[in-house]
Amino acid sequence: MYLKSIEIHGFKSFANKIVFQFHNGITGIVGPNGSGKSNVADAVRWVLGEQRIKQLRGASMQDVIFSGTETRKPLSYAYVAITLDNSDHQLAIDYDEVTVARRIYRSGESEYLINGTPCRLKDVNELFYDTGIGKEGYSIIGQGQIDKILSGKPEERRELFDEAAGIVKFKRRKAAAQTKLENEKQNLVRVNDILSELEKQVGPLEKQSEVAKVYLRKKEELKTLDINVFLLENKKLREQLSSMEEKYNLASNELNETSEKYEGIKEEYERIQQEIESLDVAIEAAREQLTDTGLMRGKLEGEINVLKEQINSAHGSENHLNNRKAALEEEIAGKEKEKQDILTDKKDTDTQVQEIAEAAAMAKADLEAIQN
Repeated sequence: MYLKSIEIHGFKSFANKIVFQFHNGITGIVGPNGSGKSNVADAVRWVLGEQRIKQLRGASMQDVIFSGTETRKPLSYAYVAITLDNSDHQLAIDYDEVTVARRIYRSGESEYLINGTPCRLKDVNELFYDTGIGKEGYSIIGQGQIDKILSGKPEERRELFDEAAGIVKFKRRKAAAQTKLENEKQNLVRVNDILSELEKQVGPLEKQSEVAKVYLRKKEELKTLDINVFLLENKKLREQLSSMEEKYNLASNELNETSEKYEGIKEEYERIQQEIESLDVAIEAAREQLTDTGLMRGKLEGEINVLKEQINSAHGSENHLNNRKAALEEEIAGKEKEKQDILTDKKDTDTQVQEIAEAAAMAKADLEAIQN
């Protein structure tokens, strides 16, 4: 297992996205003071779950986000991802390559990812137990840490030896189990306190229980009585309902009979009203017809006189038309004769035209011969 690459974007001085590639052998990062060499180690420590901002040389966790310069705006988040070769499966995960990433926003939201899948900080810590790679492991030794290790307390140096020996995971599990046991002991103490308190309340509760039993018994009796009263009232109401239904049926029958009589009288009234209206219409029509008959009589008498005059005039016109007819027949006979004469002249003219056309054709032929 070895570190293959580190991807950094927006972490401290790394405003642009940058990827450090590591191969077999030793890779050195050199540069002048203040160029950001230590920020690479801080990025690795941060992505492995470092929560103490003093270890990252800052005042608050938002200080790890690029804060901008005079010519460049600050970024809204910081992102670091390390990729490890796990072909020997030193890490307890079924992947030949493991990428652990961490992202933080200026709003304070943070997230961890293992191979792109969101996870907890606890999952990241447990992944690197007994590998020496954790944020407290001996694989990352920053500035001044060697002096701190040499001059530190034996308990502090022992953490490094435990990590190298591969027993940190078991010690952490032991500590967690002891913490759970201690919590359970505290819970048992509280349970015993509650039991002792409840035992003191047993006597008064027994008396209250007896009172409650009497109350429940009386309540059941009251419930039975209420049910009986309800049944009696229900029976009484049913009897009243039956009586009211009989009265309602009688009133309904009377109403139906009255309604039928009313409908019959109404129909008779409407029939008589229609007959009266029909008679009024007939009387009015007769009056109008009588008036129209008088007017029509005078009109017809005038028309008769006019027709008589027209008859007399027609007799005179008939004689004139007969004379005119005879004259037209004579004129038609004359026109027929003229027509026959014109047709005869037309025949002679057509014959002459044909002769002239033949002479013209012969003259044209002579002309063409002379021209040739």
